[in-house]
Amino acid sequence: MHLHGTAVINDKGHLMIGGVSTIDMVKQYGTPLYVYDTALIRERARGFKETFQELGVKAEVAYASKAFSSIAIFQLMKEEGLSLDVVSGGELYTALKAEFPSERIHFNGNNKSRDELLMAVKNNIGCIVVDNFHELRLISGITGEMKQHVKVLLRVTPGIEAHTHDYILTGQEDSKFGFDLQNGQAEEAMKQSLESEYIDLLGLHCHIGSQIFETTGFNLAAKKIIEKVAEWKSAYGFIPRVINLGGGFGIRYTQEDDPIPPGQYVKEMINAVKGETARFGLEMPEIWIEPGRSLVGDAGTSLYTIGSSKEVPNIRKYLAVDGGMSDNIRPALYSAKYEAVIANKAGADPQETVSIAGKCCESGDMLIWDLPLPESEAGDILAVFCTGAYGYSMANNYNRIPRPPVVFTENGKSKLVIRRETYDDLITLDQLLT
Repeated sequence: MHLHGTAVINDKGHLMIGGVSTIDMVKQYGTPLYVYDTALIRERARGFKETFQELGVKAEVAYASKAFSSIAIFQLMKEEGLSLDVVSGGELYTALKAEFPSERIHFNGNNKSRDELLMAVKNNIGCIVVDNFHELRLISGITGEMKQHVKVLLRVTPGIEAHTHDYILTGQEDSKFGFDLQNGQAEEAMKQSLESEYIDLLGLHCHIGSQIFETTGFNLAAKKIIEKVAEWKSAYGFIPRVINLGGGFGIRYTQEDDPIPPGQYVKEMINAVKGETARFGLEMPEIWIEPGRSLVGDAGTSLYTIGSSKEVPNIRKYLAVDGGMSDNIRPALYSAKYEAVIANKAGADPQETVSIAGKCCESGDMLIWDLPLPESEAGDILAVFCTGAYGYSMANNYNRIPRPPVVFTENGKSKLVIRRETYDDLITLDQLLT
């Protein structure tokens, strides 16, 4: 068993997170329940920032909020001095409601609407990451009408294929994201940005994928970008003030995963950028990064109540829980793997191998296959680790199942930060036929 952050097992054999018993939290908030270890999130945030500070490099660490968006998590990131990467009008709206400093908000995404861009410009956000020529024209039009300047980065695809799942590759040449660095698209976008009266081009952005366990891809991306920048300086006099190398730093979900320390990604990125800029006689730019999963992923734990069971002789034993693909779609979407324990028997040795089924009316609703557990019964609490990224943010109401609540724990206290949806919530938008 691998425990993350502040998680421990108390003398009753119960799983504790943030100094609070998971069994007590279940009694108070019910199940399913997302629990976040905020001390671990703070530790990770400070680790990224401190690495840049120790190496004397000007930087911004922007939380990639698509991993988990809420007013409370934005407030926590604000407390830790991070910036924020949003990818939709809804995430931007949430950030503004959380009173997150607008100058530290970056707006990413491949198909921002005019209304979304208008919201960004009106609220003076710190940077828009421009993904395509359509968006560049929209921004030029909006800023021209408003007579208002806006800072932008151009998202480029450097042609790097990171070692990750095909669905989460984003930096290779054949991608829906960004301007291609090699075929002239990025250069044309740079020229158009420099010609626009109200666009302030800060630099370039790339993101090569997610759940990455090595630094080679980031280093190659930096090399390709800076080589191109050297050409542009010679031809156009353009010198980027910022290079954003994205995120995608991997975490440990199971013993099969072997992530490197977050600070190592940062150190090797810095070394790559320093080496390449020195090689071409360029000024050292600010380095921005966008960790998401690596900040919140292993800080999250999902708690479920075990209900029915089914044994297929000589084949498999199924245990069903009161959640599933409606609160964690990653196993169905990515074949994602997780580890779990029975929270009220966390100190007990495994006695059987079971597979964890969700309650959705879908044969693909399986959370974990072949999980070693102590002998279990209906009413036991199952704790699934590392569900803090893309759990709640991808949660849905399939089968009209309400989404679970979210609780933050730290220093022996728990706080409800998102309430449980009710059946009334599910029909709020419905209209009667007559």
